[in-house]
Amino acid sequence: MIKAHILNRKRRKSKRGTQRVKKYDKLLELSMTKLGLYARAYDRILKVARTIADIEGSEQITKTHLLESLSYRTLDRNSWLG
Repeated sequence: MIKAHILNRKRRKSKRGTQRVKKYDKLLELSMTKLGLYARAYDRILKVARTIADIEGSEQITKTHLLESLSYRTLDRNSWLG
């Protein structure tokens, strides 16, 4: 967790932040449509995926990171919907 925090601080200082993952745009677009998510959720999904990648020590966000992030988002939505 400490390594993930350090990576996150470095990323913020370099102003890279959360960048689009172009090769997974289609996956995200389809997921957002199927789940009925809004544009704001797109950024949150990428932020969570970036955090997951940081915890695993990965430089790049992978499909696995995105899918895990999406799974948390669906859990969140399900808890709000009852």
